[in-house]
This record gives sequence, C-alpha cells and structure tokens, in this order.
Amino acid sequence: MRLAACAISKSSTSTTSDVKRLPDLLAIWALALWVGGLWAVGYLVAPLLFHHLDDRVLAGMLAGRMFDAMAWVGVVAATWLLMFRLVRHGGAALAQTFFWVVVLMLLLTLAGHFGIQPILAQLKEAALPRDVMDSLFRDRFATWHGVASVVYLINSLLGLVLLAKQHAR
Repeated sequence: MRLAACAISKSSTSTTSDVKRLPDLLAIWALALWVGGLWAVGYLVAPLLFHHLDDRVLAGMLAGRMFDAMAWVGVVAATWLLMFRLVRHGGAALAQTFFWVVVLMLLLTLAGHFGIQPILAQLKEAALPRDVMDSLFRDRFATWHGVASVVYLINSLLGLVLLAKQHAR
C-alpha cells in the first residue's frame, strides 16, 4: 500500500514537472524549427530546386513559397521566444543578448517578407508574360534579390548566435 502511494506521488510530481517544463520545451522547439528551417530551406532546399528543376520559374515559385512559410514560422517563433523571455525574466530580459537578437531577427524577417518580397513580386508581375530574368527588369530584380539574400544570410547567422545563447537563462 505504501509502495503504491509512493508511485502515485512520483507519477503526479513527474506530470507536474513536465507541465512546468512545457514553456521551456516550446521555446527550444520554436528556436530549432526557426533556425533549422532557415538553414534547410535557404541553403539546402532552394539551391537543390534550382539545380534539379529545368523550369527556373517553377523552382523560384516553390522556393518562394518555402521562404514565405519560413517567414511565418519566424514570426510565430520570435513572438513566442520574446513573450517567454519577458514572462520568465521580466524586465531583466531586456538586458539579455538573446532577447535583442530575437528582436533583430524578427525585424529582418518582417522587412524581408513585407518589404523586399513584395518588390520582387511586383517586378515579376511587371515582366509578364516573360520571365523577369529575360526582361528589362532583370537588373532591378537582381539587385533586390541580392538585398533579400543578404538579409536572409544575416538572419541565418543571427540564428546561430541564438543557438549559442539559448542556455543563458
């Protein structure tokens, strides 16, 4: 009887402990999904699409959809990470490098998704029925695509900083 009571007590303590750890786990998973996704999509999947698909327009459309999805993953992950840090640390979160790197990554994500991507889409649309790279918008598109690539690279590298800083609680 005493053994059963002890087992029940340990089981409920374990469940309570798991529930208390859930926000920590969600923060780790959000960070892993965001940073891992940035690297997988940007430096593995997108280049493979352009290398293996003969239709560059299709490759660009598919890559664009994946970058769009990753932008939303970034917005959700950043929002969670910022709220988690503020709740966990209060005003002290504002003194953490981790917090400000997340803010910077969120701003870069928003700038890319709502600032740069619409410009690229407008240039593609203006070039129709031709591919933008076969139009007189080619140079402007290449310039803005370069800006988008630099913003994405900075975000990807900042993601590595977050991974290194994640245990600074």
